[in-house]
Amino acid sequence: MSVLDFASFAPKEDVSVDTDRFKDAMRHLAGAVSVITVGRGEDRTGFTATSVSSLSIEPPSILVSLNRSSSSWPVLQRHGSFAVNVLATDQQHIADRFAGRGGIKGTQRYEGATWSELVTGTPTLSDALIVLDCELEEAIERHSHSILIGRVRAITVRGASQPLVYWHGAYRDITAPLGS
Repeated sequence: MSVLDFASFAPKEDVSVDTDRFKDAMRHLAGAVSVITVGRGEDRTGFTATSVSSLSIEPPSILVSLNRSSSSWPVLQRHGSFAVNVLATDQQHIADRFAGRGGIKGTQRYEGATWSELVTGTPTLSDALIVLDCELEEAIERHSHSILIGRVRAITVRGASQPLVYWHGAYRDITAPLGS
C-alpha cells in the first residue's frame, strides 16, 4: 500500500474564490432533501441537508456535512448518533421546519409529524421516503464544517413516493414538467 504525501497537494499560493460565486455554483447541484435528526427526548434538534452521500457498502456507511456553528453539533457530540430522513415531495413543510424557517428551534422542529425510533434511539420520521439510522463513526473537522461518517445500523424504505429535490435555490418535484 502506498502512502500519499498530502502536503505535496497543498495550494502553492493563496487563491481566493468569491463565496457568493461559489454558493451560486453549488446551487446548480440538485440534491435530495433530507432532515438529519439528532438527540433524544428534550435534548433533540436537527437540520435540513442536501449534503448526504453514500460512502461504503462494506460496512454500510454514509457522509453528511454539518456546520459546527449549528445547534445540532453539540447535541450530536453528546449522543453520538443521527438519522437521515429522506423526504418525499409532500414533506416540504418538514424541510422548512428543520431549516429553522420562522425561527423554529430544537424540539419544536418535531411538531406536526409522527416520529419513532429504530436501533440508535435517534428520532426517525415515520413516513419518510427512506430512513438511515446511524452511529457516528467519525467526525472530521474541516473549515467551518464537520464531515460526519455514519455507520448505518438500520434502514427503512416506506414507499414509492418521489423524493423532494432542491435545485437552484428552490424545492423541486422531479415529476413536474421543466419550467414549473
